[in-house]
Amino acid sequence: MTRVLLVDDQPLVRAALEMVITETADVEVVGEAGTGAEAVRLAGELRPDVVVMDLRMPGMDGIEATRLITGGGGPTRVVVLTTFDDDDHVYAALRAGASGFLVKDMALDDILAAVRVVAAGDALIAPSVTRRLISSFADQRPAPGPAAAASPAASPAPAAGPTAAAQRLGAITDREREILTLVGRGLSNTEIAAELVLSIATVKTYMTRLLAKLDARDRVHLVILAYEAGLVAVPG
Repeated sequence: MTRVLLVDDQPLVRAALEMVITETADVEVVGEAGTGAEAVRLAGELRPDVVVMDLRMPGMDGIEATRLITGGGGPTRVVVLTTFDDDDHVYAALRAGASGFLVKDMALDDILAAVRVVAAGDALIAPSVTRRLISSFADQRPAPGPAAAASPAASPAPAAGPTAAAQRLGAITDREREILTLVGRGLSNTEIAAELVLSIATVKTYMTRLLAKLDARDRVHLVILAYEAGLVAVPG
């Protein structure tokens, strides 16, 4: 059973998500929060598998709450669910430890499926969010949102060039570099297997090695490293 904490300052959003979740046999809602501070408290008390996190909330926002939850050393993972109006915060939230990005106009069943993916230890980024991530690296700027600037413990912004990230790739093989490049392009394990004519089990093995060698948190972190290292060309 996947245990979920819903965090959104709009009760109707929480109610809609809970309605869908309660109809499933393998996912349950263990708590709800309307603020970031309340989310951090409940995550510590309830230790859910996944927190579905809104970004814009009064007081502590979703970025700071994500950083505190994922930085606590526990197994709880965070999926950001946003209207995507303020995409300047996307990069900061990735750095804060989010394992997934979803937009609120997605079908509720798709959101539920994403929760399962993240709970299983993988990561998921909506295609529109990936485009914003590419744009962020193209502009060579981290998210300039106020929440990112106000968080002294947040991870530092990437360097102006790919040198620092490229140095981290020195320990990986040519095949692993090829896999990482495809991950950066947004391909799933199944798509990578088809692209390189490998079995899915082999791709999963390579993914495990990449996560270990690069000390990466999850698939989202690998995407960041691929762009920072210049493995993926930025459109335009």
